[in-house]
Order: sequence, then structure tokens, then C-alpha cells
Amino acid sequence: MPRPLRSPSILDHVGGTPLVPLSRIAGDCPVPVLAKCEHMNPGGSVKDRLAVAIVDDAEERGLLAPGGTIVEATAGNTGMGLALVAAVRGYSLVCVLPEKMSADKRDALAMLGARVVVVPNAPLDDPRNFQQEARRLARERGWFLADQFRNPVNPRVHAETTGPEVLEQAEGRIGAFVAGVGTGGTLTGVGRFLKHRLPGVRVVLAEPAGSPLAGWVRDGAPGEDAPYQVEGIGSSQPPEVLDASVIDAVEVVGDDESFAMTRRLVLEEGLLVGGSSGTAVVAALRVARSGAVDAPVVAVLPDAWDRYRSKPWMRGWLPGDEDRGRGRGD
Repeated sequence: MPRPLRSPSILDHVGGTPLVPLSRIAGDCPVPVLAKCEHMNPGGSVKDRLAVAIVDDAEERGLLAPGGTIVEATAGNTGMGLALVAAVRGYSLVCVLPEKMSADKRDALAMLGARVVVVPNAPLDDPRNFQQEARRLARERGWFLADQFRNPVNPRVHAETTGPEVLEQAEGRIGAFVAGVGTGGTLTGVGRFLKHRLPGVRVVLAEPAGSPLAGWVRDGAPGEDAPYQVEGIGSSQPPEVLDASVIDAVEVVGDDESFAMTRRLVLEEGLLVGGSSGTAVVAALRVARSGAVDAPVVAVLPDAWDRYRSKPWMRGWLPGDEDRGRGRGD
């Protein structure tokens, strides 16, 4: 069935985000470090791309009827992207979030008209896990499950849009591509595209310390499993859409390093980003300084800072409130 004709909307402005050099933070590196500013998408994150693509695909295949309900397990960003699509196209949206995720995300989703369901921070095989709960709701209510962790549209949209954008903006010269993994769609899609076009490029996973995914990727078995505060990246096991064969190296980054770098990105580069952007840039700087590449290193800045302002690590940036941001979660 052909896609129906649509009037122009905010969704037409998803993608085409800037690629900017980190001139101050990476000024001493032997190769440039370039930041792909996905936080500048309309919904504030890289997940806008897959939200539009998943709904387009569902409509074309007749899986989502006018006035229907979309349900998704999300750390917040995919929910925001889906909320934009739902608002423009007249769908209802239910977002299932783990309780770890910030109150800012819950509030933003609710303000955009989504129904927010919060569940415990349970492992993937626990029925209380946010992915399990979203699947249950879809099955029992007959809702459309966006299913970002398993939907092949996820890596495909990044192979078709994000990857070509990065290559063109970098004028065909990329030594390494660095990103975190939430679903694995960005790293897989862009990684596949770049390796096809630039066989020598390195694809690097930026991973929070405490996430077992680093072990899965490096050794085929789970690594350290410990609490961490960075949101939206890391996993207890590889997501289904992640193609680990495209990954050449893993850089593990602690919370303190991630949040300190996030603050530098704000204060020194004017980039209003969240904690996982700090993770990616710390990893990118290591790669740039390693001598392993002789062309620019591209790091993905996945989302914006506005969804973390209530978190202790960001509250700690306020004058006279420094201690609140150190070593504490909520």
C-alpha cells in the first residue's frame, strides 16, 4: 500500500543534524573529533529518526490504523520521538519506562499527551521489566508495539540517513565512529554503512562502567554488572538489533568521567547535551589520542540536557550545590 500524501509538518525536520568540531575539548588531539548533534532533532534526540521510520513502516504494512494506539518500552527518548509522531498523525501513545529514568522525561512525555507507565528496574527476563511490560500491554490490548529493540527498521533508518549524512559532512574522511548502545540501532546502521564505504574505519562502542554489554561484545559473555547513573545506554545483554560484528573496540567510561565531560561540552562547546553524550566524547577522545586512526573521529551526541535537570549529577552544577551531583543516584 503506498504511503498516503501528508502535509508538511515538524516531522519533515527530523535528521540533517549538524556535525561540529570539538575545537576546545579536542584541540590537542592529533586528529579532529567531530560531534554529530543528534540532540538538535525536533524531539531532542537521535530517536526521532527511528520513531518516524517505525510508524511509516507500520502504516505502509497496515499494522497501525488511524486513531490507533502505539505502545513502547523506552528510556524516554524514543517515547519523545513517538509522541511527536502521535501528535502530528493523531495516534494515542503509551510509554513504559524503568523507574531509573528521570522525572524530567516522565513529565515531558505526559505534557506531550503520552500515558506514562513506570515499572521497576528489573532484568530483561523478569516479567516486570519495561520491555516485557510493553509486550504484555500490546498483546492484551491489541496495541501496536513499536519494538525498537527488535525492529529491523531501527538500524535500517540509520544506514539510510545518519550514516550518509556523517560521511558527507565529514567530506568522506572518517577514522572512527563512536556511539553508545541503547537498542544498538545507531551503531549497527551507521557502522554497516561506513564499513561498506570506508573499509578501514573503526567502529567503537562507548559503554558505561557497570553495564554487562561490554563483556558480551568483547568476550561473548556478560561483564561487570553494577549500578550506573548514565541513562539510555548499556544493557544486561545484547539487544536483538545490535550487530556486534561491526564493532572493532569497546571503551568503558565511568559515570564521573561522563558527567564531567557533559559539563565541559555545555560550558566549553555550547552543546546542551545529556550524560550519554559525555560517555561518547570521552571514548572518542581516547580513540583520537591512541594513534590508531589518521582521520577524524565522529562521536554521536544522542540527546539534550533538558531531560536531566532534576538529576543529582546535573543539579550539582548549580553554584553552592556541588556536592549533590557527586556519587549519588535517585
